[in-house]
Amino acid sequence: MKIRIKGDFVRYRLVQTEVRQLSEGKRLVEHTRFGPAPEHVFSYALESKAGIEELRADFTNNTITLFIPEQAAKAWPDEARVGFEVAYEAAPGVQLKLLLEKDFVCLDTTDEDQSDNYPNPNTTC
Repeated sequence: MKIRIKGDFVRYRLVQTEVRQLSEGKRLVEHTRFGPAPEHVFSYALESKAGIEELRADFTNNTITLFIPEQAAKAWPDEARVGFEVAYEAAPGVQLKLLLEKDFVCLDTTDEDQSDNYPNPNTTC
């Protein structure tokens, strides 16, 4: 799972195995350690949640958690759908945009392991 953040825009990308694990109800989480103490760890997570209609996010204990509707997560591996996107008022005057998408193989050179990425439907990255 990869994350990209720019201002009030948060984007997650998932490889095939992660999309499948999410559909099976598994919580996905990654950690970035800036030091040995727990308060120096930044985490980002993704989980399915019943009772919601669209993507939502929470930030608690240095962790961004993105929530996807449970039924959408279950169906996603078998769909051609690339992702989910929403913008909502997270706080008064704060428009938060969320994007969750499948990670495609990049067609230019990269050192990143892309063996579990989705085949890229485009001819250029």
